[in-house]
Amino acid sequence: MSGLAARSAEPTIPRPSRTIALVGLMGVGKSTVGRRLAQRMDLPFVDGDESIEAAARMTVSDIFSQLGEAEFRAGEARVMRRLLDGPPIVLATGGGAVLNSGTRDLMKERATTVWLRAELPIVAARVQRRDTRPLLRGKDPLTALSAMAEVRYPIYAEVADVTVDVGSGAHAQAVEAILEALMAHWAGGGAA
Repeated sequence: MSGLAARSAEPTIPRPSRTIALVGLMGVGKSTVGRRLAQRMDLPFVDGDESIEAAARMTVSDIFSQLGEAEFRAGEARVMRRLLDGPPIVLATGGGAVLNSGTRDLMKERATTVWLRAELPIVAARVQRRDTRPLLRGKDPLTALSAMAEVRYPIYAEVADVTVDVGSGAHAQAVEAILEALMAHWAGGGAA
């Protein structure tokens, strides 16, 4: 089957009028999967952490070490507001962006929010590959992620319009699972 024939066999994806916001723990694949999802949906992709770094002209690690987590969270909330106020995009949020009640309210009002969820051992194995995550420095990743999950999972469940379990499979599988969940959500009357 030629590439054109394969492409035409894919279901038509409606262009959403709302941002598709991806939430979930660090290392679950929001940025990597989000880029591919945006491509499939013909939407711009924005990585929340990269937007925060651009606004602060500092890396996330530097913001944490020089200004502290509270200042990072304040900047994150400002960036999330700007992005959610804009035209529809696929947005990979930082894992803790939902901790801000204002950000949660904006997501409910202006986005279709997808919770990417994976088994904690899988996520822990992924985050160990790079030492760029300030909330994990000097800690056992599985223990730290478990503590984060305890606090954040109820919040993700509250804000998410759909939940997609992503495992250790290919990113393409995660994209297809997200698209399937979004189509079902929209078919069921969820705002597109």
